[in-house]
Amino acid sequence: MRNFDLTPLYRASVGFDRLADVVDRAMTADLAAPTYPPYNIEKTGEDSYRISIAVAGFSADDLTVEMRDGAVVVSARKAEEDENRTYLHRGIATRAFERKFTLADHVRVEGASHSDGMLHIDLIREVPEALKPRRIEIAKTAPRVEKLDS
Repeated sequence: MRNFDLTPLYRASVGFDRLADVVDRAMTADLAAPTYPPYNIEKTGEDSYRISIAVAGFSADDLTVEMRDGAVVVSARKAEEDENRTYLHRGIATRAFERKFTLADHVRVEGASHSDGMLHIDLIREVPEALKPRRIEIAKTAPRVEKLDS
């Protein structure tokens, strides 16, 4: 694995420490990162996204979606099951999990829904008016002529 020194980024910029943290986390991510539960991230519009997580076996009451430290954190805890059940095969995993998705600046959660074993989290990017491109009007003034005293 390669190591990157982000010191030049800190020296030549202000306010990009969060970006550097994201890059650092991505570069040092564990190769054996958990793959449960499976999920999709899709772009649904110019400024909208959707995270879809397969949560078969979990009800909406078992799931929690939170905004924490610039990230969406999805967690699930299954209620205790009946001990009298005997499974011949148990292929539907209902183990507890926590999945974290780091969000870019100005991206917020618009809503979440649960249906057909899928949890959908809708996101939207809202750039503040102050950061949107705007045209600056250039004032036109008559050329200034100065008289020379002789």
